[in-house]
Amino acid sequence: MDRYSEVTNKNQREIVLLKAFPCKWGKCSFCDYILDNSKEEEEINKLNFEVLENITGKYKVLEVINSGSCFEMPKATLLRIKEIIKEKKIERLFLESHWIYKKKIQEMRDFFEIPITFKIGVETFDNEFRNGYLNKNANFETVEELKEYFDSPCIMVGIKGQTKEMIDRDMEIVQKYFDHATINVFINNTSEVKRDQGLVDWFENKYKFLIDNPKIEILFNNTDFGVGN
Repeated sequence: MDRYSEVTNKNQREIVLLKAFPCKWGKCSFCDYILDNSKEEEEINKLNFEVLENITGKYKVLEVINSGSCFEMPKATLLRIKEIIKEKKIERLFLESHWIYKKKIQEMRDFFEIPITFKIGVETFDNEFRNGYLNKNANFETVEELKEYFDSPCIMVGIKGQTKEMIDRDMEIVQKYFDHATINVFINNTSEVKRDQGLVDWFENKYKFLIDNPKIEILFNNTDFGVGN
């Protein structure tokens, strides 16, 4: 498992994949990342402290991810991240959270005392597909409601059951309303949700121009940021 890397093509930053307690929601139909969680706080902190030692501050930007929400990392890990931010003179932080923590987002911004780009796994702006089939439990109704709390949506493409019209609408929204977004091309995993290769091929052809858009990062594989396995 690679847990430290550098993103060097767009939005240059260091990135770390840390361990955390089990995802509070943990019921998304497509997700098996929660297998990286643990209930052993001492073990979690030990590993996280080792990973965090890799951070140099060379880009002044750090992204911290875990297999869930940032709110599920132990307090000791969060405090160590804050110390490193000060030690390495980090100026911006990327974090990710589930919608269920929306009322705590400001607390985390206040805790770290630097600008945070907060990501959220939206997957799609089609409410029925997001909450029905994907079981995201992200029950916002409008883009404006989402933007009250979060800065950067993560969108998933290439799932069986998705339509081209859904993806077209999602791409229009992220380009029009957000300064940063991540597009994840779905990769088959241990879940029952499956990849639609024809849809992936169509997306890669129609939206290849987004590769040059500085606001949008496309992950064709889960490990394109250099972390994970």
